[in-house]
This record gives sequence, structure tokens and C-alpha cells, in this order.
Amino acid sequence: MFPFKTALNASTLFPFGLDIKQQARVAAEAGYAGFELWMKDLDAYLDSGGTTEALKTYLADTGLTIADAIAFFAWADADDRVREQAFAQAEREMRVLAELGCLAVAAPPYGNVEGVTLEAMAGHYARLVELARPLGIEPYLEFWGRAKRLSRLSEAMFIVMQSGVSDAKLLLDPFHLYTGGSALSALGYLNGANIGIVHVNDYPAAPSREQIADRDRVFPGAGIAPTHKLAGLLDRAGYRGYLSLELFVESYGAASALEVAKRGLNAIVQAYSVEG
Repeated sequence: MFPFKTALNASTLFPFGLDIKQQARVAAEAGYAGFELWMKDLDAYLDSGGTTEALKTYLADTGLTIADAIAFFAWADADDRVREQAFAQAEREMRVLAELGCLAVAAPPYGNVEGVTLEAMAGHYARLVELARPLGIEPYLEFWGRAKRLSRLSEAMFIVMQSGVSDAKLLLDPFHLYTGGSALSALGYLNGANIGIVHVNDYPAAPSREQIADRDRVFPGAGIAPTHKLAGLLDRAGYRGYLSLELFVESYGAASALEVAKRGLNAIVQAYSVEG
């Protein structure tokens, strides 16, 4: 039984040099239900003369849901000036995303977060949510395994609880669970309603956890990640949202973008199926 929805993160297709419309078309043709766009690709489209209205129509024609967007604004930066600029950037970008009908935006610990307390981060996150929700956008709090702060699931859970935000949502990723040393069992404390989206991938035994990089990610089921256990925890939590394939492979050899996307979809369904 596969109780989740599938999405394709545009990063998976980066080696092919596709524009945002081509990325979405590949995702749709491969059979995904959702698409995660990158703000840099949206900016490139708009800078080349495209409009949000035309792109929204095009994306609607593919049948894809824009599950969320990958953007980088330093909402939790230690520098007050940088952080204020980041909130201005966030508002501009989220207004554009709202015009497309995008549901959410990732909120990772981007920028200089070393020395920022979790309590301070909670306040900044609450401010981001307050800015985003009137626009129809939900910020998904993301932890990065190598971040100086907000590198573990436990830290993310503390931040959302301390923030006072109702129905706050997390972005989960097995690669970051692994590199940050998060205990998978901590997922047992989450309700599916508090999970915004799950990035899916896998990782090999080598390089080591200390040396492994984003480019070393592999397709779900092709590495040593406890994928079956993760799938079961998500299912028991009642999560029924998107599993979004996020790879940073530098080359797929002779495979086409569509072949890679189809391979990824099959890998997700096989690796994340649970007992009925």
C-alpha cells in the first residue's frame, strides 16, 4: 500500500539545464502529482519576459500541484540588518508565489545562524508565518544537518512549539536526519498534520556521515537509509502528503530527464510502500 502523494523537486533535474516549464512538463509526463519549484528558476523565467499569469496557466494545464517552493532568505540571520532585508525579500517572493497558487515555501536555516538561540529563532519563525499566511503561503520549517543551528529534528520541534504558531509544519528529509544525527524515533512524536512535506532520497555507506555531501544522495531504496521504518512512522503519524524526490546528482549519464523522473517515481513507490 502506498498512502502518500508524489512530487518532484526541480533539483533532481538540474543536470539537464531545463527551464521551469520544461521541468514541470517532465514531472507531469512522468506521473507525479506535485512539483517543487526553485525560486531561482522562477526568477529566470520572469526575467526572460515570462509572466506569472502565463506560467500559472501552463502549470495548471500540466495537472500538477505546486507543492511548495525552494527559496533562500535569511529569516533567522544573526545580523539584524541582514534579517530585515531577508524579510523584505521573503515578502516579495511569497507574493509572486501566491500569484502562481503555490501552497508553501521552505524555511531552512539559511544565512549566519551560528550563535542564534532557538528561542530567538522561534520568534523569527513566528514573524515569518505571520507574514506568509495572509498571502496563502505556509512556511515549512526545515532543518539542515550541517547547519550551525537548527540541524536536528529535536531543534525544529522545539522552535515550532516555542513559536506559539498554531498548526506549524515541518519539512523532513532523511539526508538531513542522517547528517545531523537526529533520532528517527523522534518522528513518533509528530502528527501528520504537522508535517508539511517530506523530501525523499537515500545515501550510501560511503562517504562517511561526516564527509557525505548533497551530490552523494541516491534514489530511495538504493542506499542505507532506514526508509522502510521512516515510511511506517509517517504512515502511523497519519501523514498523507507529498513525498518529493530531491536529489543533487551531478550526472545521470545517458539517461534522459524523463527517464530519471520515471525511475525516481518508481523508486519512491517501492521504497515507501507500507503494509496495508
